[in-house]
Amino acid sequence: MAGGFAEVADDQRPARVARAASVTMAVVSPALTAVALLIWAGLPDAWTPARTVSPQTAAALTFPAVGAFLIFHRPRLNLAWLMCAGGLAAAVSDFSQAMMFRAAAGGDLLLAGYLRLPGHLGWAVCGVTLTMVLPLYSPDGRLPSPRWRLALALGAASITADFLRAVLRVPPPPGSYPYPQVIPNPLQIPALAPYAQTVSAIAWTGIYVAMALSALSLTVRLRHADSVTRRQIGWPLLAFAGYIVFLVVAAFVPEFTWIAFGWAAIIPVALAFSVMRYRLYGIDTVISRAFVAAGVVAVVSAVYFGAGALSGLLVSGYGQVAGIAAALFAGAFFQPLRRALQRAVDRLLYGAVGDPGVLAERLTQALRRGDPAKALTSVVSVLRDGLAVEGVAVEVADGEPRYVENGRVGPDAREVPLVWHGERVGRLLVGPPGPRRFPAAHNERVLATLTPYAADVAHAVRMAADLQRSRERILTTREEERRRLRRDLHDGLGQTLSAMAMTINMARLSLKKSPEAADELLRELHTGMGAVTGDIRELVYGLRPPALDDLGLVRAIGDLAGQSAPPAEVEVQGELSELPAAVEVAVYRIIQEALTNVRRHAQASSCRIVLQRERSVLRVLIADDGKGMPEEHRAGVGLGSMRERAAELGGICVVGGEPGAGTRVEVMLPLLTAPPADMSVHS
Repeated sequence: MAGGFAEVADDQRPARVARAASVTMAVVSPALTAVALLIWAGLPDAWTPARTVSPQTAAALTFPAVGAFLIFHRPRLNLAWLMCAGGLAAAVSDFSQAMMFRAAAGGDLLLAGYLRLPGHLGWAVCGVTLTMVLPLYSPDGRLPSPRWRLALALGAASITADFLRAVLRVPPPPGSYPYPQVIPNPLQIPALAPYAQTVSAIAWTGIYVAMALSALSLTVRLRHADSVTRRQIGWPLLAFAGYIVFLVVAAFVPEFTWIAFGWAAIIPVALAFSVMRYRLYGIDTVISRAFVAAGVVAVVSAVYFGAGALSGLLVSGYGQVAGIAAALFAGAFFQPLRRALQRAVDRLLYGAVGDPGVLAERLTQALRRGDPAKALTSVVSVLRDGLAVEGVAVEVADGEPRYVENGRVGPDAREVPLVWHGERVGRLLVGPPGPRRFPAAHNERVLATLTPYAADVAHAVRMAADLQRSRERILTTREEERRRLRRDLHDGLGQTLSAMAMTINMARLSLKKSPEAADELLRELHTGMGAVTGDIRELVYGLRPPALDDLGLVRAIGDLAGQSAPPAEVEVQGELSELPAAVEVAVYRIIQEALTNVRRHAQASSCRIVLQRERSVLRVLIADDGKGMPEEHRAGVGLGSMRERAAELGGICVVGGEPGAGTRVEVMLPLLTAPPADMSVHS
């Protein structure tokens, strides 16, 4: 047992040492930077450089902290150690530079000359590790291929050349020096002075080329990687590319130094997102919004200033008029411009299928031209292209579930419910992202746009299947009903009437000889006639409820509502006295079945029935405040019969409701005749 604990402790010791070292660097780096900033602030104006903060300062503040965070999760992650080492080197460089000027301002010029060496050394280490090695080895810690060692060698050689030039350079003459005194260089080599500018130009050209190649290596990885790795690479690619652009611009326009400072601070965060494979945000979304925002700002600004300048020329002396006109022009351009830029960026990132509106139109055309039986095939095909995934499948929730798949969705497919007017009619299965530069897989805008279309098609397929089954059942039921009527009439009523005829003959024969026997036979005949009347009444009720003929539809439903538990409130909108007989029977039976379900299952305290006749549609609503539909439920015989009765007449019946929020049965039946004048009835 003791040996086991010792082994565990030995295994954890390197991790603890690594974490302690990373925390030390994460604390020391910003501390050195903070001390350097304090030193800069306390220098005399004559010894204060024009720029005391640079992108190197941002690297010292952010890289070690993010690197330590990554080391805590993965102690052996080489990229994290590079981030810590590069950030610490940047901090040493800033601190040494500040101390050099502090010593020079205090009169110790020789010490200042020696302090220049660690400053240049820290700059060189920081440049090699953070701007060249790090992008070349991101995000998996390996080069894209051995050929990229040339880019690394170019960068290291260029930075080394400029480091040696700075360390061995001859100080400028006193007249050209911007500070009160010249800081001597104890390591200077006067023989190299004529070549200093040439070496500097060549070295910085090599540095910028190596930095560009390092960022280009990420682009090469992006083209040849799978979809998941592409999303990983997108973060550091965006950060490094932006940093290089603004760093080059800042070399010619010093005002852009602060932007380069910000981009340098973004790089370690982008690497953390890449290495840890965070999915909080998609890089395609970031790029899309950045492009759209930048384009809107640029164009609207141009429109604003252009309109202002034009108004100022046309209406001289009226500055307020020019400002108002410029604002109106800019406002008019804003929304159309934003939409146009969004479409352009979508096409740039996702191709022709980037615009959800285009996908919706494409799906609509496919459904119009295609065979209704193959509608689901068109849906999954368009969805797969639009989402850029390996497979899409649609499963329709039906008595016999229908499943259509395009591609391969895999075992870990994302499930999106298909809901039609509150009723779940199926589910959409989305497979893993496909091989595209910035895959639009699981893009919420695309899903939000196309899922309703898929739900409509799934509902239509379900209704077509219901209608087909309903027709088959109608034929089967009609033949069964004919068989039952034949059996009932032949075996039941026929035999009963034959027996009654024999009884009458026997009563006639025995009437004169035995009046008592005839009277007994007639009593039996009277009892038998009552049974025949009951059989006929039951037979007629099975064909059409007598209450519809005796009371009319509204009063018949009111009678049903009064007998239900709890009693239901009936509201009628429109005239219902001249409905087709088939519609009356369907409405009566559906409401009867719905009230039966309320009484048996709903546990409701109130129920409401609404019948609303419009010009060519009869709408029926049965709603209660009971416990609602369970999350997982299967339609029983009663619910199936309601749907079938509606489907027989070309209508629909939707049953839904959230658990605890009651149940709603909504029926819509088409009518061929226009209604009379509207009137309302309440009972």
